[in-house]
Amino acid sequence: MSDSHKTFDADRPLPRWDDGSDRPPPWRDAGSTVTFENPWLRLTRHDATAPTGLKADYVVMRPRNLSVGVLPVHEDGTVTLVGQQRFALMNWSWEMPEGGAPFDEDPIEGARRELMEEAGLEAAHWRPAYKAEMSNSVTDERAMAWIAWDLTPVPAAPDPTEIIRVVRVPFGDLLREIGTGAIRDMFTLATALRAYHMAREGELPPELAKAMLAGV
Repeated sequence: MSDSHKTFDADRPLPRWDDGSDRPPPWRDAGSTVTFENPWLRLTRHDATAPTGLKADYVVMRPRNLSVGVLPVHEDGTVTLVGQQRFALMNWSWEMPEGGAPFDEDPIEGARRELMEEAGLEAAHWRPAYKAEMSNSVTDERAMAWIAWDLTPVPAAPDPTEIIRVVRVPFGDLLREIGTGAIRDMFTLATALRAYHMAREGELPPELAKAMLAGV
C-alpha cells in the first residue's frame, strides 16, 4: 500500500445524498518543506490557498504507517481490550489492539500482528469494519479497522516500550463505558459503535451477533 491518498481513496463511494456535482474549488498547494521527520512521521509546511482564495500557512502531520485496529469478539459476546499508558495525553487508556502497518504491507497483516503482540490472540475470521481519516484538518493519518472472531490464545509479544494489561469484558459493558466517557480512544470508540451496527444489521454471524447484543 502506498502513502498516497489516491490509493486509500481508490474505492471510496459517495454517500447517497451526494452526486459529486456541488463542489467548491479544492485547496491549492504552491510548495512545501519538511520541517521535521523521524522514523514514525513527517511534518510538512505548505504555501496553501484555501477554497475561498485566502492564503494559508498550513502544517500537516504525516505518519509513515497506516493505522490498523481490530476488535476481537469471543463466542460468548465478550471482547478483549488492552490497557496501556499513553504519552501524548499522559493518561491510561483502554483500547482495542491497534498500531501501525507499513504502507508496503497488507494492512490486515499489520492488524494480525497487533492482535498477537498486544492481546496474545489470533483470529480465524476477520470482517472489515471501516476506513477512516483520523483528524483530517491537521493530519493525513488514515486507518482501517476489523472485527475478528474464532479466537485462539497465542504468546503475546508487546513492544519493548509497552507494559500492557489485558481484560475480557461483555460487549455491552464496552458500549456503556463509552457513554460514561471512560473509553476515549477514538479508534476503539468508532469500531465498537460500528460493531454494534454490524451486529444489528446482520453483517456478522447470527450466533455471534446474538451473543454480543445479549447484554446491550
